[in-house]
Amino acid sequence: MTRFVLLTKHGAAPGPPMDEWDPADVEAHIAFLRALNEELIANGELVEAEVLAGPEDARIVSCDAAGAPVVTDGPFPESKELLAGYQMVDVESEERAIAIAARLAGAPGPGGTPIRQEIEVRRVMGRLPGADDL
Repeated sequence: MTRFVLLTKHGAAPGPPMDEWDPADVEAHIAFLRALNEELIANGELVEAEVLAGPEDARIVSCDAAGAPVVTDGPFPESKELLAGYQMVDVESEERAIAIAARLAGAPGPGGTPIRQEIEVRRVMGRLPGADDL
């Protein structure tokens, strides 16, 4: 089994942003994602799934010359695409991870039309040093 992270980016889907959708379309979208996650759990493939706070709650952290944190409110990216959430799956192959990502990309949007969102698929290389005790 190999772990992959499926990254969902806000602003990566064609069409209006979700905060402009009809509430019934938002509910249908969430129901689709819930059903897919339940299927992945039943298959033993879903490791974790999280939705991230919006960019207005993000902080950019660097450090000064003494190593003290320097914190800036919000990301100010060059791109309009921001990480919105992720799913970590543990699957037999990259092909299976891609198949799951394709289903995510086809989640229903306004009027039930698939949103055709780009989902980034990245293989997990391993744990960070010192994280083995988690």
